Amino acid sequence: MCSWALRDHQRKHCRPQARRQRRRFPCADCGKQLSSNAALVAHRRIHTGERPYGCPDCGKRFMASKSLGKHRKSHSEDGFFACPDCGKKLTSKATLLSHRRIHSGERPFACPDCGKRFMANKSLSKHRKSHATAGSTAANAAHAGQLCNRTPEP
Repeated sequence: MCSWALRDHQRKHCRPQARRQRRRFPCADCGKQLSSNAALVAHRRIHTGERPYGCPDCGKRFMASKSLGKHRKSHSEDGFFACPDCGKKLTSKATLLSHRRIHSGERPFACPDCGKRFMANKSLSKHRKSHATAGSTAANAAHAGQLCNRTPEP
C-alpha cells in the first residue's frame, strides 16, 4: 500500500475512532466514565431500575435487549439443552454440564487446604474464604475439620 493510500485509510478509519475513544460520558449518579452516549443510557438503567425490553410471551422485563434475546430462546424448543437423565431443559450447554454433576455425583473442584470437593468452582471459592478468615495455620487446620467434617482425600 502506498503512503498516500495509507494516509487516506487512516483519515477515514483510525482518527475518528481515536477521537471517540477520548470522549467520555460520565454518569451523574456514580461518576463512571462511559465511551458512548448509548453505553451511558444503558448504564443508567442500573440506577433507575428501568427495564424497557419486555418478553411478549411471558411479560418478563429486561434492562438490555441482549438479555431479552437470550431469554426468548427459553420459550422455543430449540433454545433448550435437555438433560438426558431427567429431561430438565436448560438454556446453555455450560449449565447443562454443571447440572449433570447432580446425577453423576462428580465433584471436580477440590479445596487444596482440606480436600473437600465441590460440584461448582463458585462453591469452592466461597468455601476457600472460610479458610482465609480462620487465621493462623493451626487454627486454620482445626477450623477446616469443623467446616468439612472429613479428612483430606489422597
